[in-house]
Amino acid sequence: MINQKFSKTSSLLIVATFALAMASTVSAAAVGEMGETGLPAFLEDGTNDGLETLTFFLFFVGYIAMGAAFVFFMSERSNVAPQYRTTMTISALIVGIAAFHYYYMRGVYADFGVVSVEYRYMDWIITVPLMALKFPSLVGKGAITDTKFAGLGFTGICFTGALIMVGFGYAGEAGLMNGMAALILGGMGWAMIIVATGTPWTSGLGVDNSKIAPELIWSTNALRWFIVVGWVIYPIGYLFSPGADILDGNQEAMAVAYNIADIINKIGFGVVAWMGAKKATEALASK
Repeated sequence: MINQKFSKTSSLLIVATFALAMASTVSAAAVGEMGETGLPAFLEDGTNDGLETLTFFLFFVGYIAMGAAFVFFMSERSNVAPQYRTTMTISALIVGIAAFHYYYMRGVYADFGVVSVEYRYMDWIITVPLMALKFPSLVGKGAITDTKFAGLGFTGICFTGALIMVGFGYAGEAGLMNGMAALILGGMGWAMIIVATGTPWTSGLGVDNSKIAPELIWSTNALRWFIVVGWVIYPIGYLFSPGADILDGNQEAMAVAYNIADIINKIGFGVVAWMGAKKATEALASK
């Protein structure tokens, strides 16, 4: 009972802190020039082809959706068994961190009409490794194998893969190296994460399906679907990056793809983990 009360209090404190932080950033933010409809002026200057409006809309939706997901995951943290609360905390951290960065990306776009590469990668360098941590926190340490590759275990492979993927992605978009070469090298990091976590059809190098509780199999495979298929949207967006110089650069097309991918994958990752945690909690209660 004491632990449950402490958990609820902790959740409320974190939610309150997040809300206050967001309120302070709103009050401190500079407001760009606005048009007659309340949208940024550059969206009403007659050159807007609709893609710019969609980009601004998705930045705003991403910011609100991530913030709402943060509150939901933290409020649900006390409704799952103690061993699954870490995965709920990680889910909340992923969308909470993303909400902050989406707020600032929206502000940069509204004020200057520029899609920020820097804020995007600040978000990804934190949240992508956290997404990989969802597996051990959900399936349990017993399902994580001791198999190593190049001296790295499951966590090491996932973290290294995430750093490779995000690091080369930024290098390509920032013009620090050839865009196509960066895309290929970044894809190797993605492949490392898939090898470690597995696919919807196979166990991974670091995950043993036979040791995963039956009620968690669906959620585990759903997480794999997000990594194997959902993450495909990111390289599609990368192709339109002006800095990567692969296709005709279009920052709005890039942002739309990235924003849709983030909303689907980050919130979806948390939702399926929550569903698995709820099922596992119900199974434990019935024993």
